[in-house]
Amino acid sequence: MATKTTGKMGLSSLTLFSVCAVLSVDGLTASASIGPSSITWWIITLVLFVIPYGLISSELGTTYPGEGGIYNWVKRAFGFKWAVRTTWFYWANVGLWMAASYIMFAGMFAEMFFPALGLWVQIAICISLIWLTIWICNISVDTGVWVTNLGALFKVIVIAVLGIGGFWYASHNGVANEFSFASMMPTMGSGLGFLPAIIFNLMGFELVACMGKEIKDPCRDIPKSIMLSALIVTSLYLLGTIGILMALPVEKITLVAGIIATLQTLFGEGAFGHFMVYGIGSLTLLTFIANMTTWTMGASRAAMKAAQAGELPEVFAKENLVHRTPVGANTITGVLSTVVILVYGLTSAECDKLFWSMFSFSSSIFLLPFLFMFPAYLKLRLSDPNARRPYKVPGSMGVQIAICVICFAFIAQAVILFIFPHIVSGIVDWSYSIPVALGIFSTIVVGECILAKATKRIQTVTIES
Repeated sequence: MATKTTGKMGLSSLTLFSVCAVLSVDGLTASASIGPSSITWWIITLVLFVIPYGLISSELGTTYPGEGGIYNWVKRAFGFKWAVRTTWFYWANVGLWMAASYIMFAGMFAEMFFPALGLWVQIAICISLIWLTIWICNISVDTGVWVTNLGALFKVIVIAVLGIGGFWYASHNGVANEFSFASMMPTMGSGLGFLPAIIFNLMGFELVACMGKEIKDPCRDIPKSIMLSALIVTSLYLLGTIGILMALPVEKITLVAGIIATLQTLFGEGAFGHFMVYGIGSLTLLTFIANMTTWTMGASRAAMKAAQAGELPEVFAKENLVHRTPVGANTITGVLSTVVILVYGLTSAECDKLFWSMFSFSSSIFLLPFLFMFPAYLKLRLSDPNARRPYKVPGSMGVQIAICVICFAFIAQAVILFIFPHIVSGIVDWSYSIPVALGIFSTIVVGECILAKATKRIQTVTIES
């Protein structure tokens, strides 16, 4: 018998939640910029990483469906210390990523509507968006789910327009890039250099498990929603990537302007063209808000549960008694993002380099918890063999070890390549790598300080009791 709750999120809401969490429109231009070989890398990553990762997330999410998700799984496997590290990285990434995401939002908004928009006006837009996101997440779960569902729909529309429009454009004007067997064969240098972006764009399928009691039927719906959303997301990434490559030569694709440039190429300069460029461009901007709402909802809930167990500072534990939203963790997320945005404004002499350093930094922090998640899965299979597993990854224990090792390797090399993107070619740009590495190191140090205080606090409580 499946475990049911009084939650409001069914299969469709869970699928849209996962699609909104994982699907990132701005990731399309990064994918397309590698050329036709990115198509092969998407397929390789789907088969070797996404499917095993989705299966593992499904088993963990249905076997241990309580709120907290990845934090709960790591804690069961390795104890509270590794759980604290996991939750810290998982939560801190969102505040850093939100800052980077809204910097891109402001840049794209300025490019579309106000090319001469000043830096501090863009900073003000970013801060306003940060606190709009926090407000949405604090109001109620229903409001957050509504935003994420709408965001998922917008993302599908944007990518469908780019993909289908690309094929339509190519049928009338020819293909902008060569799609041959040779051009689609990934080389080790370019493929490995781009792999972190592909991995990053396909992470987040486990996030839905953080919603806990908000899910109507976790045992039935979590596996279905994860696998369904994985197929939808990968198919959409492929469609959008191919569409952009159909319309724009690789050398003309840029991250921020790539989508707008593609829309302008597809639809021209007439009235209809302007309508599509500004209409689809505006939907793209709205997906940024939906994306950050989704991640804030999931990561803050995990942080709140850790704080309520005494494993993170007490400020993270505050919960809205009416709507059951993690207002403490949400608010601290907003504060962190605001500080990062202000630092960005004050050090904007090299804003492009700073932006990419921030993106790589936040992405690396985001991936670190998954270095704990896959070993936790194996540990729980061995240490808790009698747990009721409504969904179980098929195959022997040898198969489980193999897929976990592969998934772990994907994550580990992604982190390394985010810090040293050209290391495969024997090139290290220390002016880029040192700030990213220092940022990661600083985050780890802060996490260890929080862990030390949590350990002392729990030991004190244990002695007193």
